[in-house]
This record gives sequence, C-alpha cells and structure tokens, in this order.
Amino acid sequence: MAENVKKVLFVNSEMYPYLPESPIANIARQLPQSIQERKKEIRSFMPRYGFINERKNQLHEVIRLSGMNIIISDIDHPLIIKVASISAARIQVYFIDNEDYFRRKFKFEDAEGKFYADNDERAIFFARGVLETTKKLRWAPDIIHCHGWISHLVPAYLKKAYKDDPIFSSSKIVLSLYGDTPSAPFSPNFASKAAFGGLAAEDLQYLGKEATGINLAKTAIQYADGIILGGPDVSGEILRSARARKLPFLNYNGEAMENGSYVDAYNAFYDSI
Repeated sequence: MAENVKKVLFVNSEMYPYLPESPIANIARQLPQSIQERKKEIRSFMPRYGFINERKNQLHEVIRLSGMNIIISDIDHPLIIKVASISAARIQVYFIDNEDYFRRKFKFEDAEGKFYADNDERAIFFARGVLETTKKLRWAPDIIHCHGWISHLVPAYLKKAYKDDPIFSSSKIVLSLYGDTPSAPFSPNFASKAAFGGLAAEDLQYLGKEATGINLAKTAIQYADGIILGGPDVSGEILRSARARKLPFLNYNGEAMENGSYVDAYNAFYDSI
C-alpha cells in the first residue's frame, strides 16, 4: 500500500479497561490510540461480554446501528451495537452484543471451566457483526487488524462473503497471533454453520476436517494478507502454517512490547502490506 493506509479497523477479543490486563487486552487498548496519534483514522470493536459493567464504563446502545438480524443455523439473532469512549485516549470502542451469545458472566468458559458449546456460533456472530456494522458506518478500512481467536473468521468472511462489497474493496487483513488458541474442540459442524453468502463450507477446509482452535487459526492465516506474532507463546503448528504462507511477517519483539516501540513497527507494517 506504500503509505496509503489511512483507516485501520481493530477487531479485538478483549480490551483493557473493559477486561483485565493481558497481552491482547493491553495491545487492544494502546495500539489504536497510538496509531491514531500517527494520523490514521481508527475504529475498534470487541464483544460485549456480560460481565462488563455498562454503567461504570458508560456503554450505550447506538440505535441507528442496531436492529439487524444475523441468521445462524436458520435462527435469527438480533445484532445490538453499543459504544463507549476512552476519553484519555480520545477513542471510541464499539461493542457487538446479543442476549443469547454475550450476556454471560464468563468469557469463553462457564463457572466450571467448560468451553461453551456455542463458541463457534459466537465467533460467527462476532465476525459478521463487525463487518455489517462497519458497512453501516460507511467507513472503508484500508487495514483490518484481528486480535484473538474469536476474530479469526473475519479474514474468510472478508475475502469470500464481502469480496464484492465496495466498503471492503481495498481492505487488507493483518492477523496477530497469540497463545490464546482454545484447546477444547468446537462444534463439529462449525464450517457448515459459518457458511454465508460467498463463503461456502468448502472454503473452510481446515474447520471441515476438524473443528479445533488450531484449525480456526489456520483458516484465518489462509485468508490473511500479513501476519504479526503478537506474543512469544504461539503454537508451533500455527507458527509453521503462518510461515508456510510466505506472507509479509513481523516477528515478536519482547523489548519493543515493553517500551512501546512496537507501535512504529506495526504502523510501518500496515503501510507495507
């Protein structure tokens, strides 16, 4: 893109201060602010988990963006969009919400540590919800940067289901990989549930073979335009899959993460895709 990147969409599984500090949550908080300070426009999305205190964090529904239904397995699921501001950073955060999928006291596992049986559908709903909301905003991102496994269907949807949409005609996917890959399996019919528009179950060959967190990551890698190692603990199998694609690749730098200089590397990476 050679320095033509002006708009960056961040798709995050978590973000501080709405969730506790973690590698993903901290990057999701600091990176959009820092990229905005480098004169790029940004939008940032995450799920509205049920344990996020709406009053404390001043979330409110955006009526003009809400009201759409997303159909998964022939069932309509209302899409609700909420927004909050981090005033110190001068950024807004959009929350993808739905009573069936995100009004829970825990993130991906129940109180007994059991992986939610519908986590596949939650990932489908989140990915489609982000892209549909971006369309409604009429905001065309140059880069879509995905963080966390629940964002891993965004690349496939962008390249297949939304490939002819003018909003996304110039969008490139940057995929950050972390050590958050679920060890528990997803529903075995994940691929068929995810099929939508121009995305067929056959386009999700890894998930069709076996619906695991590793294969979900491989699916994201398959449709990405650039890969960033966001942490030092990425699965070896995922890392090998990422390197095999021969895509633009940015290695993890622990020192840069500590001192914040990773932002300039990420910013340059966006411009190089």
